[in-house]
Amino acid sequence: MSSTVDIAVVPVEADRDAELIHSWTSQERAVFWGMLDKPVKEVRDIYAWIQEQPHLAAYLVHADGAPVALFQTYDPFVDEIGEFYDRKAGDVGIHLLIGPGKRGPGVSAALLQGLADWVWSDPAHARIVFEPDARNDKSVAVLHRLGAEIGPQVDLPHKRAQFGFLTREAWFSGRR
Repeated sequence: MSSTVDIAVVPVEADRDAELIHSWTSQERAVFWGMLDKPVKEVRDIYAWIQEQPHLAAYLVHADGAPVALFQTYDPFVDEIGEFYDRKAGDVGIHLLIGPGKRGPGVSAALLQGLADWVWSDPAHARIVFEPDARNDKSVAVLHRLGAEIGPQVDLPHKRAQFGFLTREAWFSGRR
């Protein structure tokens, strides 16, 4: 008997969500998120600022009603990261932080599937751009698991990034 996991993508509200986001980003396991030492107020201010930017968005991802991840999108044609690789029309950049805690069977797979479905629901999105810290072995392994084309490593102002690119065509052809 298989069970399904209900995935929902909910816009972050800085005042409501700052404490939860802080509780995730202040843990050593989130070192690559770059917010270990930020107090709750600063986390709230960061996400309030993100809410005001037309090229950025932040979401909490819920699995069966409980928040399990922080998901952010950006437009590489506006964001400075786009200056470090060959941008293409239809690119959408993403960041994903999976929250701490044990997950039931199938939650991680459902989370990745649900987020991909959510991104691809916008027909303007032709390619997902990933740029995790190159030292983050778990994130780089996810790129491979998703079937992303591994791009160059690039020195950004705050990290050495490993670019990865996942086209709509590759996702739906089942290369993951």
